[in-house]
Amino acid sequence: MIGFPEIIENEQQLEELLSRPTAEVVQLFKTLEGDIIFLGIAGKIGPSLARMAKRACDEAGVSKRLIGVSRFSNKQEKSLIESSGIETIAGDLLDPEFVKSLPLVENVIFLAGMKFGSEGNLSLTWAMNSYVPAMVAEHYKNSRISAFSTGCVYPLVLVESGGSIETDKPVAIGEYAQSCLGRERMFEHGSLKYATPVSLIRLNYSVEMRYGVLVDIAAKVKNDQIVDLTTGYFNVIWQGDMNVASLLSLSQCSSPAHIINVTGPETLSVRQVALEFGTLFGKTPTFSGEEAPTALLSNAAYSHDLFGKPKVSPEQIIRWIASWIEDNNRLLNKQTHFEVRDGKY
Repeated sequence: MIGFPEIIENEQQLEELLSRPTAEVVQLFKTLEGDIIFLGIAGKIGPSLARMAKRACDEAGVSKRLIGVSRFSNKQEKSLIESSGIETIAGDLLDPEFVKSLPLVENVIFLAGMKFGSEGNLSLTWAMNSYVPAMVAEHYKNSRISAFSTGCVYPLVLVESGGSIETDKPVAIGEYAQSCLGRERMFEHGSLKYATPVSLIRLNYSVEMRYGVLVDIAAKVKNDQIVDLTTGYFNVIWQGDMNVASLLSLSQCSSPAHIINVTGPETLSVRQVALEFGTLFGKTPTFSGEEAPTALLSNAAYSHDLFGKPKVSPEQIIRWIASWIEDNNRLLNKQTHFEVRDGKY
């Protein structure tokens, strides 16, 4: 596998890195039966995930129909996805007739959901995060489904605990997390009712150059904004590593549904990360508050046993992000709200 660069100079290089399949993904695609549909492809994760699948198909020497579904409010995004050799279908997953019209394929990767601004439209949040999964579980009852969930379904835990594990009981704080737990329950119900093989990916948090917890902290340090330390610890995983785990999770689908935490092995300190960015930017970070004894943390040791540990370290990502921001490259300006402790996103 080609090594990683010292800096990431542009979005073309970034997209290549995010969609680069590992040998394990290529091997999976040599044996994985059937086509793949990506529901909710046009978000932050979907395009690079689908491109990785396409590259894995090419490297494995197999031909699969790869289909991306979204409303595609951004037509440029639709064109870029199509230029990668991925079919697109435009439509609203909240429309039951549209869902029923979708092609039946063997493998489903479910990415659709609502987070940002969810507190301002709770009924839509529940519809996207629970009602849509119920329809998808019904329509694709004879498929294999890998569905994105979130570590937000876990409670805040003591920092020294090492994070929640898959067998811990969910304690979803706030309606966003509750609706995400509803998503899981709908897929679990379909899995039990129809013996549908399902994997549930509890992600916490994905990062790359344009968004993520590390970008949020870096931007505050760079712009001389106050960094709140109350939620003082967090987990992250490089989106490319997360894409690998997500595709490999298709091999782990089962009935009952198989829950898998996906994140990095490190518990990172907001204070230490901010100080590191301060060094790289030549800035002195300004802090407020003190670290609470609890945080939203996940223990992903199980997924590391299944799929291997992430190949990109937080230290590498921090250096990449600092260089990216110094060069005034594009950011998505979609804050993670990782500081939120009451579930109101």
